[in-house]
Amino acid sequence: MFQSLRIACRLRPGVRFAATAPVQSVSSELAPRPQTAVLMMNMGGPSHPEDTGPFLQRLFQDRDIIELPGGPFVQKYLGEFIAKRRTPDVQAQYELIGGSPIRKWTEHQGEEMCKILDVKHPESAPHKAYTAFRYAHPLTDEALDEMEADGVRRVVAFSQFPQWSCTTSGSSLNELWRKVKERKMEANFDWSIIDRWPLHAGFIDAVSDRILTGLEQFDEADHHKVVILFSAHSVPMKVVNKGDHYVPEVAGSVKAVMDQLQTKWTNEGKRVPRHILAWQSKVGYLPWMVPSTADVIEGLGKRNSKHVLVVPVAFTSDHIETLYEIGMEYAEEAEEHGISHFKWTEGLNGSKVFINALADIVSTHLKSGELYSPQYKMKCIGCTKPLCRQIINPATSSTSN
Repeated sequence: MFQSLRIACRLRPGVRFAATAPVQSVSSELAPRPQTAVLMMNMGGPSHPEDTGPFLQRLFQDRDIIELPGGPFVQKYLGEFIAKRRTPDVQAQYELIGGSPIRKWTEHQGEEMCKILDVKHPESAPHKAYTAFRYAHPLTDEALDEMEADGVRRVVAFSQFPQWSCTTSGSSLNELWRKVKERKMEANFDWSIIDRWPLHAGFIDAVSDRILTGLEQFDEADHHKVVILFSAHSVPMKVVNKGDHYVPEVAGSVKAVMDQLQTKWTNEGKRVPRHILAWQSKVGYLPWMVPSTADVIEGLGKRNSKHVLVVPVAFTSDHIETLYEIGMEYAEEAEEHGISHFKWTEGLNGSKVFINALADIVSTHLKSGELYSPQYKMKCIGCTKPLCRQIINPATSSTSN
């Protein structure tokens, strides 16, 4: 999550990723007006390296993700100053991976998901996916304008973070309600929210499938030697201490994946690999959730573990944290620590298993008539943010089904 803020820049020579241009939405005058919009909400990332500066500026000015001292007024100018200083180093990282592919994958997932939804839940069809990124284009207000232009009424705000955190899902939803109010759109749309889905069976299947594919990079005789290293973006301990749901929900996802794989391997008479959960992308000097992925890699090297498979468990598509931090920076560190077989799994990206899971999550949500999960209204202890855990103009039962 916060890798874009780091200045490490220990670049691995000779490794590059092809540039990935965003998929452009195709509209047609003959296309029917969407009855149901699915708003795909995520952090986003610079599709082109030259977009890094504005991306970092929006990120550093967001008090939901990083609360700098001095209040909103100071954060606006201090955030801009920090972003300008860090842009050259972070832009170099995006150049190495050819820009962030997160827009490409989000739009692909949304389009394919809606094709399935039109069949699974025809009473709310046609469905159309809209992308709303927090820090990169298309931004939240752009998505709102697009939905208004399409004449959409019913909208499902669908967080693309499987596990809830106030720094990610919460920030995206706070920005959504802020923009709705600013643009006086309170009465324009009927809303419901999919705010988390850490244990959804299809999501667990998709991660398990990536692990099984990842293990194919090792000799079959060595599978039992592999340490499966689940890596999730870290959060500051002050966020954890407030009661943020993220850490236990990530741990729940890991347990569900390993329970599924353990049953499979046990039934096949195979030895079950060991696993560990670690946290990446720490920023600054304050305490963050531990152990860090970098420290675990170093520790495994000292234990003479030669086979490691890193699994991004909180990222649903590849971006800088997977392509640069894991695929380049951690790969270099693993080599330095004597880990001769260091591999990592691809993001869920174009996985058909995952896209079917997204469609099932939305379809189940629409059929249930629920506005949000039971945990959505559970604010962190001491939270005073006025828009946090709110919903503007909630959908009625007649518009939910």
